Amino acid sequence: MEIERRYDIDWLRVIAIALLLIYHIAILFQPWAMFIGFIRSEEISTAIWQPMTMLNVWRIPILFYVSGMGVYFALRKRNNLELLQERSKRILLPFLFGFIAITPLHMFIFQDYYNLGLSYYPHMGHLWFLGNIFVYVLIGLPIFFNIKKGKLSKIVNLVNRLFSNPLGLLLINVFFIVEVLVFQPKPFAVYAQTWHGFAIGLLAFFFGFLFMIVGKVFWNTVKQWKWFFLGLATILYTVRYVIFASEAPSYLTVIESNSWIFSIFGFCYQYFNKPSKLLSYLSKAAYPVYIIHMVVLYLAAKLILPFHLPALIAFTLITSITFIGCYLIYEFIIRRIQMLRPLFGLKWNANSKEKNNIKVSVNKV
Repeated sequence: MEIERRYDIDWLRVIAIALLLIYHIAILFQPWAMFIGFIRSEEISTAIWQPMTMLNVWRIPILFYVSGMGVYFALRKRNNLELLQERSKRILLPFLFGFIAITPLHMFIFQDYYNLGLSYYPHMGHLWFLGNIFVYVLIGLPIFFNIKKGKLSKIVNLVNRLFSNPLGLLLINVFFIVEVLVFQPKPFAVYAQTWHGFAIGLLAFFFGFLFMIVGKVFWNTVKQWKWFFLGLATILYTVRYVIFASEAPSYLTVIESNSWIFSIFGFCYQYFNKPSKLLSYLSKAAYPVYIIHMVVLYLAAKLILPFHLPALIAFTLITSITFIGCYLIYEFIIRRIQMLRPLFGLKWNANSKEKNNIKVSVNKV
């Protein structure tokens, strides 16, 4: 069966991971960086962090939405058992490998930078996201099975009608508001290894899958109302930044977060749903780059920060080195060494045609 290719969803994943790298680099220049295990620059910059206060409320949720969408595409040609096997290869294996072999590397760099003495410290680190996704797949298998068999058709039909207008989309915020009222995250954007991060990710993952079940009804709604959602998000962000010093009540923040995301969905669906050679390459590279970026980032920080350059210059240099370094490692090591490919979420074999003209796939996180 021919599967419709959604290039905009691939772009969403690529852009979200690129923004994640920039966000992590910005943390280096904040006074609290060391408290979450980041190398800290002596040149602190609030200017670098200001745009991050807009980004941080939706940068992770949008990845969970996209991951749920990916499951929909995967299930169109797999049953539940095959889905579990495929996700074990693409998610669980890289997560376990990263846990024991990748995250300890950037901790070695951290320890060396601060002369702490080197010790082996396997931990989830930034790969907590992969662990969550695999658990969500396990939780969702019964639901996915029933939807695929048509046993929940009444609910799907109701959701179909609901998502045909923007007010119906805004209603899903009720679920997210309940989540923040239960877990009361402070601050909102602390997702890693928290119950708030797990719960908001589960909701976004489930709704991402549901959006794809509804299909064009949802996508036409976000396309038609993208400026409305953008305006609402901008207003709520302004209120959060001006009145609440960037940390508004969580029930307002979830509405802002989803409004940014729906707006981005709408713009990407209208303008980015087209193939390109660049996207073909970046779509394959995004996942391995996500896995290795913290190691490269810490190496770049260790190289640049001792020069005590102005924060904006150091930020620019570290960003450039991180992106270039990740590209070189992916292109000349991960992509070309067969035994490494599955450890970074890539297929074991890549023939010459795939290497020269990589096909777009939405069947991964």
